[in-house]
Amino acid sequence: MTAPILTLTEAATDRAKLLIGQSDKPVAGIRVGVKTRGCSGYSYFVEYAEEALPFEEYVEANGIKVYIDPMATMFILGSEMDYQEDKLNAGFVFTNPNETGRCGCGESFSVDPQE
Repeated sequence: MTAPILTLTEAATDRAKLLIGQSDKPVAGIRVGVKTRGCSGYSYFVEYAEEALPFEEYVEANGIKVYIDPMATMFILGSEMDYQEDKLNAGFVFTNPNETGRCGCGESFSVDPQE
């Protein structure tokens, strides 16, 4: 059995439902991807997904569809998405078994290339 690309905690799906409900226009779900940026090389992004894009896969959890940017699949395979709040920060956080390093501020991560 193959591991899912991404799993979501209950806190993540609850927050995603709230955000989708607050959208100004109809959305199909949320999209997760990776951008090149930060001192460690890559950063996660989460945005509204109005529709599925070509070659996109998705996972569904508690009625929420999370579309995976095809360029990000190899970087986030097997990751868990959570939502956390504390006194100073609030946001989606990822536990990623593929990470080989993270910058000191936690905004970016690195992954060694597959051999």
